[in-house]
Amino acid sequence: MRLAYTTAATTAVAALVFLIPLGWGLRSDHRDQALAEAAQRTSTVAGAIVAGAGQKGVAAAITEAGGPVVHVPGLAPTDGGRASARQIDQAATSTEASVVEVAGGVVRLQPVTAAGKSWVVEAFVPDSELGANTARDWWLLLGLAVVLVGGSVIVVDRLARGAVNSANNLVEAALAVGDGDLDVRISPSGPRELAEAGYAFNRMADRLVSSRTDERELVADLSHRLRTPLTALRLDAEALDPDDTQIIDLTADEVDRRRGIRRIRQAIATLEDEVNSLINTTRQAVAREVAAAPEEGLCDASEVVRERMTFWSALAGDQNRQYRVVGAQMRIPVPVARAELAAALDAILGNVFRYTPQGTAFEVALSRRDGWVALRVDDAGPGIPDPERALRRGQSQQGSTGLGLDIARRLTQSTGGSVSLDRATMGGASVVMLIADAEAVPKTPSRFGLVGRGRLGRRPS
Repeated sequence: MRLAYTTAATTAVAALVFLIPLGWGLRSDHRDQALAEAAQRTSTVAGAIVAGAGQKGVAAAITEAGGPVVHVPGLAPTDGGRASARQIDQAATSTEASVVEVAGGVVRLQPVTAAGKSWVVEAFVPDSELGANTARDWWLLLGLAVVLVGGSVIVVDRLARGAVNSANNLVEAALAVGDGDLDVRISPSGPRELAEAGYAFNRMADRLVSSRTDERELVADLSHRLRTPLTALRLDAEALDPDDTQIIDLTADEVDRRRGIRRIRQAIATLEDEVNSLINTTRQAVAREVAAAPEEGLCDASEVVRERMTFWSALAGDQNRQYRVVGAQMRIPVPVARAELAAALDAILGNVFRYTPQGTAFEVALSRRDGWVALRVDDAGPGIPDPERALRRGQSQQGSTGLGLDIARRLTQSTGGSVSLDRATMGGASVVMLIADAEAVPKTPSRFGLVGRGRLGRRPS
């Protein structure tokens, strides 16, 4: 609105600067036109006198010209004239016609010399004729000024409204981003500069989202990397002597040593809980982003298996565990987020390292058939005595952080699949995650015939 007022004032000043001189010019034109008509009348009478038309001819010329008056210098002014004797005598001595102001208007005095005699022809022009149509012209110019100012205000208001709306939208979006809403975007509009600012804002918001996602992925990756040595530390701590200090016949040194073992175990448990909490927080944030952008919830299961096995291979080597990866050479897309599939596989492998003795072999196999992808993890450990109870326990979590069967179950159920437990051909537990194939029509879940249960071969070098 302020811009409209400024534009109106500027247009008004420009209109005044242009129209006022134009009005004065029109007024001068009207005056010159009236004097030109008076000159024509006096010239008609003067021509008759010079031509020697006689008294009757001059009278006829006077009548035809509209009543000019003929004066003789040195004598009293002729009746009907408005010029004084002095003005007549001055005009007679001049070689050109003169215009003299009188009461009610002006008179044009034209000297005439013929046959050795002098005359002065007078034509009166009233003020009404001098200013004829001047008022009309001023009103027209005033109306034109009003139209110009009003039109400029309307046009500028229309143009400025779009620019102001674009600027307001940009401000509101910037405030929303400042408050933490990184999903806000704007539709660039308005002048070119504001439109470019809108595009730049959207790119900035996309970069912020990308940076936040990269940061969370980095946190999740670091957390997974921390969990591997933590698992090794916890297993080593569990292999130490008991930390019971209630036995009376213990020496003071033995009591201190067992208390140190207890502190180590408690510290490892606390640190593991913190890492698990960090993983859970990151996983929930990534899950919300995946839910908000389903088109990004697609990953290559083979790539995830290869990546995570590279991660776990270090701990497997430390614990002298032989392992084998089957079927992870070809691309197998599944409709789940990469981070979620990696978390589910890490949860199952973590259980293998946690609940089986060191040196226990395991196998990770991947296959696809009939619209489903089977991700199987077998081990040569003691197995799971009651698979149904284990699944129920995973469902209730019992205060778990989600690094177990419940993670895998939620992941598979999100695609219409399932998780099953069985006895592995290696002798231990077999966990199969059945996930919908992203490139095939899902069918009834079935784990039979999907993954061959071959014997464990040599660990790849």
